[in-house]
Amino acid sequence: MKAGDLVHLTVAASVQFLRPIVVRVIRELPERHTYDGWVWIEGYQLNAASDAVARRELYVRRVGVRLQALPVQPTRPAKSRRARVRVG
Repeated sequence: MKAGDLVHLTVAASVQFLRPIVVRVIRELPERHTYDGWVWIEGYQLNAASDAVARRELYVRRVGVRLQALPVQPTRPAKSRRARVRVG
């Protein structure tokens, strides 16, 4: 996992996620010692609108973490402002 990844956490990642959550990863915390196959991550918990609602440090099983595709942002053409011209 790297900064910016979106991950879906369920019971497969840890029993604390009876209600699954989506997290945008800030970083892994490698300085914390863990059991084999487990990792500490720091990230922002997201709501249904993909807004960050809480900053969290989470202890999860690496095999239970599901990477999600990043949402596609539709590109919009830049709005051009035309100056009004008076005639006459």
